[in-house]
Amino acid sequence: MQTPLNIAIVGATGSVGEALVEILEERAFPVGDLHLLASMESAGKAVAFRGKNVRVREVDSFDFKQVGLVFFAAGEAVSHTFAPRAIEAGCAVVDLAGALQAPAVVPEANAQAFLAGRKAVSPCSPAIALAVALAPLRGMLAMQQVTVTACLAVSSQGREGVAELARQTAELLNVRPLEPAFFDRQVAFNLLAQVGAPDALGHLTLEKRIAEQLRETLGLPLLSISTTCLQAPVFFGDSLALCIRTQGPVDITQVRAVLSVAPGLELVEEPGDYPTAVGDAVGQDVVYAGRLRPGLDDPCELNLWLVLDNVRKGAALNAVQIAELLIKDLT
Repeated sequence: MQTPLNIAIVGATGSVGEALVEILEERAFPVGDLHLLASMESAGKAVAFRGKNVRVREVDSFDFKQVGLVFFAAGEAVSHTFAPRAIEAGCAVVDLAGALQAPAVVPEANAQAFLAGRKAVSPCSPAIALAVALAPLRGMLAMQQVTVTACLAVSSQGREGVAELARQTAELLNVRPLEPAFFDRQVAFNLLAQVGAPDALGHLTLEKRIAEQLRETLGLPLLSISTTCLQAPVFFGDSLALCIRTQGPVDITQVRAVLSVAPGLELVEEPGDYPTAVGDAVGQDVVYAGRLRPGLDDPCELNLWLVLDNVRKGAALNAVQIAELLIKDLT
């Protein structure tokens, strides 16, 4: 039996923070004392954990020496401010914001990357989905180019994104004038061509992060990756259209056989069927794959459709799986 470990969650009142609490309980993670931390505005709230209500406290005044492991799920600015304090206090750290200089880890793809350190980055949701799907194919496909279009749920923008889509939808359905607030234009019943502000060349921070994190988790630093992130009018669940260009012809039968037993992935292959974020992935712990097919006129091309719960599988669960790699050394 493992020794209980004192844990802190920074950003405990957000969607990902709440999912972290749920998953720690569901997976019987050896938690000793659980410290839930957030901003001053959220302090005082209570979150249920193992039959008790745990009070949320202010992160600013927290002494990280009380814990051995910290999850940071409150955005880049908070990770930049408080993660160094946690590391200095001797804590192991799992950063879900991508702010730390630390290995990006997807346990299904590169579990060994975290064995030598006490801090890790849990990649963004699209990078996790891609790593889970592509890692089992590394040994059989000489991948040259990966092109992905990621249609992202508004919950990737936090509770404000969810609230804005709900508000816009209600106003439109009630035939009221729509004034965009959180997003710069109408997102309800619409599709936005970018998620965040582009750089001078037109690329988004998230698009660059997906490429960097995917190369790292696959261990393919020279892999050519093209990413496009769209904002979809969906509350929860990301959907990705993926195209892989290989050096030689693709054996679809062999690819299907490999993906059908890949960890963390469920292949939907019934004729005419395919997975959707809302109908299949939300609330689930796997990446769903479907529409597996060769190129229309290129035998060296493989196409695939992926969906996942961006809050659960694409954030909280991956972070807890990383922590599970740690606990043998920490308990």
